[in-house]
Amino acid sequence: KQRLRKEKKQHKKNKKDDRGPPEKEKEKEKASVPAPSKPATQSPAHKGTVPLRSDYGYKVSLFSHLHQYSRKNPPTQQISIPATVIHPSIVRLGLQYSQGIIAGSNARSVALLHAFKQVIRDYSTPPNEELSRDLVNKLSPYISFLSQCRPLSASMGNAIKYIKKEISNIPSQCKEEEAKRRLQECIDSYINEKIILASEAISKYAIEKISDGDVILVYGCSSLVNHILCEAFEKQRKFRVIVVDSRPRLEGKEALRRLVKKGIRCTYVLISALSYILPEVSKVFLGAHALLANGYVMSRVGTSQIALVAKAFNVPVLVCCETYKFCERVQTDSFVSNELDDPDDLIVTRNGKTHLENWQTVKSLGLLNLVYDVTPPDFVDLVITDLGMIPCTSVPVVLRVKNVDQ
Repeated sequence: KQRLRKEKKQHKKNKKDDRGPPEKEKEKEKASVPAPSKPATQSPAHKGTVPLRSDYGYKVSLFSHLHQYSRKNPPTQQISIPATVIHPSIVRLGLQYSQGIIAGSNARSVALLHAFKQVIRDYSTPPNEELSRDLVNKLSPYISFLSQCRPLSASMGNAIKYIKKEISNIPSQCKEEEAKRRLQECIDSYINEKIILASEAISKYAIEKISDGDVILVYGCSSLVNHILCEAFEKQRKFRVIVVDSRPRLEGKEALRRLVKKGIRCTYVLISALSYILPEVSKVFLGAHALLANGYVMSRVGTSQIALVAKAFNVPVLVCCETYKFCERVQTDSFVSNELDDPDDLIVTRNGKTHLENWQTVKSLGLLNLVYDVTPPDFVDLVITDLGMIPCTSVPVVLRVKNVDQ
């Protein structure tokens, strides 16, 4: 028995020797051997994505989840953008967005569609690739770059969805030139039907609500509201306009210039004098950035205040909005989803000078320059769209009809 035990022990020892050194020794050997050199990883821009742009200044804690950029630091200075990733027309458009040269939902959407039209015109399908798949992938870094220049509006988001849908609907056997021509025609028809013809239809409905002797209050500079008032004036309607404006953008000055140029009688006041001039107002016409699925109206900051005071004075509030601005998002406040503009706009005086040049170094100081607010449907009497005059609560019905049509 003792001899058998000795033989078993010897057999186990031989097995251990055959297995080689223990695992710890193996790990040491691996660590001592130099790892093969790996090629340097490419920056995100070279992989087809755009690097993130850094925020500017101190943000108020309630809005810390939103991005805040400065016009003094354009995106092309902060991030390197190779020409192989971003089309030149997209770079130019992004800079125009960030500097505020192109502003307003309609103007931004039309400029975006024209830029994508140029991209499609210059596009060529790589070998062994399908146009419908490759072109959608090409648009992703463009959209990422534009959203870092300025957050996309609801109307721009709808336009991008439409373009992607049309690209995906192109059959694989379709020739490249034919597909490109078809896409450019789709973009032209979208601009014509959803924006130009829609504004004509809205002005036709809105003019019915303007009577002789009316005093109409407008806020800021809405291209659609300005078009309606000019059309009504050309049709010999006799009315007066009160343009309400607010700092820091003072967009109402541009609306005032356009209306006075047409010969319309106008009064210009700041939003702080709203309660004093509302007793003489007969109707309030407001533009919209977007109409949300729960009936709330998203528009330039200050719109909800005007609708609230108008409701207190029993003055009807009419919102003019194209249906391509209707979105399925639901929002009841201005905190979760909004846009922060350049905080330096708040501290600039008339002469372009400021007493708070280095406000970023003061930790206890935060500047908040909100762009939009949301107005509850209780404060809006009527929404005038290209489909007709509807209440705010009918937005889900319009969205459902649009989805069925598509």
